[in-house]
Amino acid sequence: MIERLTPPGVPTPRAPYSPAVRAGGFIFVSGQGPFDAETQQWSFGDIGHETRVVLTNIKRILEGCGASMADVVKVGVFLKDRNDFAAMNAVYAEFFGDQKPARTTVEAQFAVPEMRVEIDCVAYKP
Repeated sequence: MIERLTPPGVPTPRAPYSPAVRAGGFIFVSGQGPFDAETQQWSFGDIGHETRVVLTNIKRILEGCGASMADVVKVGVFLKDRNDFAAMNAVYAEFFGDQKPARTTVEAQFAVPEMRVEIDCVAYKP
């Protein structure tokens, strides 16, 4: 069974996608940018700030689906500037600690040019 999920307290999608999709025991979280769920506005700043906003959104989405950051098995990180890697990685480590999912990090160009980071993930929670 496939469920398209929009948990309460997460950013409202501004395009035709679901924040999360559950397929069997997997939860696929759509790419999250630095969008403040409370104000429903962009929250641009340095890479540390934006990474924290993005991972907080992902954490809320997962919790709304009955999962946690510890259930994440794969992460995709997209950076505007590869020179932001170390600062992004420091914040990323705060959210994942010893639970280290598989990860891909690439430099990318965004549709919203002010964005510095976008992150998506897959979690497993049967």
